[in-house]
Amino acid sequence: MNAYESRPWLKSYSPELSPTIDPVEYGSIGELIHEVCHKYADRPAFSNLGTVLSFRQIDALSDRFAAFLVGELGLAKGDRIVLQMPNLLQYPVAVFGALKAGLVVVNANPLYTAHEMKKVFVDSGAVAIVVLQNFADKLEKILGETSIEHIVLTDVGDLLPPAKRILTNFVVKHVQKIVPKHGLTGTIGFREALEKGAKHASVSLPEVTRGDTALLQYTGGTTGGTKAAIVTHLNLMSNQAQMLAPMRLRLDEGAETVIAALPMYHIFCLTVNCLAFFNFGAHNVLITNPRDTAGLTKTIATTKPSVLILVSTLAASLLDRDDFKALDFSGVKLTVAGGMALRGSTAAAWKDATGNDVLEGYGLTEASPVVAVNPTWMPPRVGTIGLPLPSTDIEMRDDDGNVVPLGEAGEMCVRGPQVMSGYWNQPEATADVLKGEWLLTGDIASMSDDGYITIVDRKKDLIVVSGFNVYPSEVEEVAMAYPKVKDAGVIGVPDEHSGEAVVLFVVKADDSLTEDELRSYLKGELAGYKRPKRILFRADLPKSNVGKVLRRELRELLD
Repeated sequence: MNAYESRPWLKSYSPELSPTIDPVEYGSIGELIHEVCHKYADRPAFSNLGTVLSFRQIDALSDRFAAFLVGELGLAKGDRIVLQMPNLLQYPVAVFGALKAGLVVVNANPLYTAHEMKKVFVDSGAVAIVVLQNFADKLEKILGETSIEHIVLTDVGDLLPPAKRILTNFVVKHVQKIVPKHGLTGTIGFREALEKGAKHASVSLPEVTRGDTALLQYTGGTTGGTKAAIVTHLNLMSNQAQMLAPMRLRLDEGAETVIAALPMYHIFCLTVNCLAFFNFGAHNVLITNPRDTAGLTKTIATTKPSVLILVSTLAASLLDRDDFKALDFSGVKLTVAGGMALRGSTAAAWKDATGNDVLEGYGLTEASPVVAVNPTWMPPRVGTIGLPLPSTDIEMRDDDGNVVPLGEAGEMCVRGPQVMSGYWNQPEATADVLKGEWLLTGDIASMSDDGYITIVDRKKDLIVVSGFNVYPSEVEEVAMAYPKVKDAGVIGVPDEHSGEAVVLFVVKADDSLTEDELRSYLKGELAGYKRPKRILFRADLPKSNVGKVLRRELRELLD
């Protein structure tokens, strides 16, 4: 038996925390939703822009949407449907409805360019999409190259009360002018879809089981390059139960209000807010635009949350506001940082301003996503990602796959019911990261004698910008597709605002190429968070004897 098989982290568990969870408590996510909504009925489930939907309303609306998908559109179990919107009330209705209907949800970042959308839509084979009207112009550009047949368009205010809905949609379109014109035809509005769904209330929905696929969640993966993790109903139900287990030791079931500032198309917020805290009977306050820190501060002041779910960069931005620091934080029981590494200075400043420790953890899309988190029953151990969740095994291995002793660094490997079944249509990539029951994360870490994990380095070259993953190979590929670029290399560097920033090194194929010209091209090909903060022109790039760009030497060029 190696040291990890004895599960040293259990020595640090609270006596009240079970080392295992029951991953088969529910038959499917649809069953979980129905039971939770029956239990909490008229309690607030989700709110956004000042409008609240109860658990009963969420259940009814998602039932209608499921009936629309099956009865009106004739979609079949296993069909893929894209959801592309920020945090709005429409999101939980759409995702719950799709999962009840046995469809596979493909979450798409609204920040995607048309080029990025096409890659995801084509690879997934999606036949339907629910998209915010603001992004319909990008869909129009690539629709003919996809298999999408059904388009549901939604406006920001679609689930707000009538007067507020009309005003909100008018302001978004005609005052803020952030809804570009488009020429899509044959579409249906979200509200009309719900009306049609009500007429199909008696339609039979397919039987959905734990082993069925719930999500194709796109990620660069542990090996880079766009691919989709196959996440099952069992994976998601397991991970939400694993997250709830330690939360129950500090929080009160059916009595919490949670600020959901991360986007629900990101698997962290989907699992933690849309499933775990939902299952806990909490009220999730959906933040549509967290970059509007003035608006977010007002929302925190009026909703008086007991739990804050943030990323490190957002926490730092809030701490720059005097009106935020002046708020009453006496009711806040828990602050959770997800999506990216927590800066120590931010954690300390947050504690000073709010009296709250920030709970840091670790996850990756391939694990649905949470693997480890700091304890809720004692102060966190700053600088670590905490302890493995219940029913989660972790061990560190060397490059030859041998388990290393406790305290030594190695590649972190994870086993548990939250681990994906593989990558969509990518057997070789799947074989690279799944070894039996174990997921190879690509991150280098060590574990202490009492089970706390410290991330040492990244085996992969992943750059995390404000919680979003950026893979150097993707940025390099896009840059080198431009005729005036001969070669390109990308690295990440520390950034006080976004955690990390992208730096692009370029060798020109045409001396007339300017930085402005290249930036203009990249703007049309890459989402904002993937675009380089700095572009540096070089005569050549340092490479290995097999022609691979040496990122380590690129970093040295900046020193």
